Amino acid sequence: MSQNKSRVAVKIHGQEYVVRGEETAEYIETLAARIDRMMTQIGEKSTLQTGQIAVLTALNLADELEKLRQKHAELLKMVREGRN
Repeated sequence: MSQNKSRVAVKIHGQEYVVRGEETAEYIETLAARIDRMMTQIGEKSTLQTGQIAVLTALNLADELEKLRQKHAELLKMVREGRN
């Protein structure tokens, strides 16, 4: 495990978190800002509690990730078929 861990304070949906990770502080801040924007958008359209907003945000991100994985698999298949 890397000794060069970033430690950065981020604010997500009004709550401050200290996050440590192997990515740069800027990268972690970018991720946190994206999550904050998504939670704010969901929160503005509903009267849900923060935990519920966080779950919906996680579902939206999981959906996006799964679609990207499927697209990636399709592209890999096309590349492999093109080589044969």
